[in-house]
Amino acid sequence: MSTVWAVLRKDLRLELRTLETVPAMVLFSLATFIIFHFALNQTTIAGQEAAGVLTATVLFAAMLGINRLFVAEREQGGFDAFLLAPVDRSAMLLAKAAGLFVFLAVLEVIAVPAFQLFLLGPSMGPVLPGVILVLALANLGLAVIGTLVSAIAVHTRARDLIGPVIGLPLLIPALIATARATGPLFVAGHSASPPGKWLAILALYDLVFALLAYAVFDFLLED
Repeated sequence: MSTVWAVLRKDLRLELRTLETVPAMVLFSLATFIIFHFALNQTTIAGQEAAGVLTATVLFAAMLGINRLFVAEREQGGFDAFLLAPVDRSAMLLAKAAGLFVFLAVLEVIAVPAFQLFLLGPSMGPVLPGVILVLALANLGLAVIGTLVSAIAVHTRARDLIGPVIGLPLLIPALIATARATGPLFVAGHSASPPGKWLAILALYDLVFALLAYAVFDFLLED
């Protein structure tokens, strides 16, 4: 775990110094909400429509962070140094996934209130704990798949293209579960708890792909 903390701390400090990833993700999400606000030609939205807009916005903003996840290691020789170090190579997977999870959490701290301001009809206050729970599970899936896909794409010339091409199909089950779990929460007068079925599907997805990523990451790092 000391290796995980060391890599995670390095990534977080690098982001605080450069501000390359999170501000771009936040700006993209705010711009997307403004575009939806005018493009839908509605004062407010609710229900499944609102859930779809929020889910799609978080997804595409996350792709910006996924594409940048391993760029520093690729350009500055971090991969070679990590392979030469006497540490468990899966530590990089855990550290990068944790870093991406933090980036997504920071994004949503700003994006969710902006979503309420620009688009959402019903007040989010009563259902906020349920929304946080669903987004936390969604972030876990995005972090795991994003780390795995970024590790593959960074070794290619067209990494900005390969990441979305591989990642988006893999994320479809998680996106469906996220949208279906949050949709009822954005209906006025609905229960504050998200549907248990979709929470279970989202949690199972996270578990399966976390185990898959852990099993194959060593081979990706070596190749």
